[in-house]
Amino acid sequence: MFSRAYRTAITIPPLFWVVLFLLTPYALMFCYSFWSVSSALSIVHQWNLGNYRELLEKSVYRATLLRSMGIAARVTILALLLGYPLAYYLSFRRTTRKDLLYQLVIIPLWVSYLVRAYAWKTILGSEGVLNTLFEYLHITHHPLAFLLYSPFAVVLTLTHIYTPFTFLPIYASLEHIPRTLVEASQDLGASPAQTFWRVVFPLSVPGVLAGATFAFVLSLGDFLAPLLLGGPSGIMISNIVVSLFGAAYNWPLGAAISLCMLILVVGLLFVAERLERRWSLS
Repeated sequence: MFSRAYRTAITIPPLFWVVLFLLTPYALMFCYSFWSVSSALSIVHQWNLGNYRELLEKSVYRATLLRSMGIAARVTILALLLGYPLAYYLSFRRTTRKDLLYQLVIIPLWVSYLVRAYAWKTILGSEGVLNTLFEYLHITHHPLAFLLYSPFAVVLTLTHIYTPFTFLPIYASLEHIPRTLVEASQDLGASPAQTFWRVVFPLSVPGVLAGATFAFVLSLGDFLAPLLLGGPSGIMISNIVVSLFGAAYNWPLGAAISLCMLILVVGLLFVAERLERRWSLS
């Protein structure tokens, strides 16, 4: 339908944009990861594997990465436990004002990330809403220290922030399930639980995988919530990268960590894509 010149004209601008603002930064990060920093805090453009050896030798980086993956996994599980029932309720149980309830779930995405993070800091603080309520009800006699500046605070905040990203693909997959399949299952004598586990849930697995991928990848790369609410025990790998590119001025080591995280995330996306394709074809 379209000439080759037209196809070329509409293809070149987005390709140029991707190469300039995506592939070029990745290439620069790859190069920086093999360079080093001199004692005078200048970048030495000599290719070596010193940064990767340091990552393997120092346990602090491995421990922080494992802690980050643990926090991201907990956020993913909680986001699925919150997002799936809500998506199922809106898709199958709610017939009136469905659009209004859907918008109420999306509204938090309109609010600034910092506003939501600071809101949880206000709620969980030693003189915050939650501790004040507990002391007023005589549940506790002193503020609970673990509520703020802990992995608990980071997990709670990230779950609140990224649950809508988990809800959206699950809701989309549930909405695309033909209702005739559900009716046929009920006509054949299946109970509601059997219909859910044998018809609804298998067909919604691609959305579950997409939502879990969103929650895990976004949580793994987050650095503001751990910075504001994490404290020393809630620091994640992204906070180390920020400090290396900032105050420490060790861009090569920061690039090496970033490249390792990029490889990890791409691997997770590849696995999720393969699983999603498998469930879509089954």
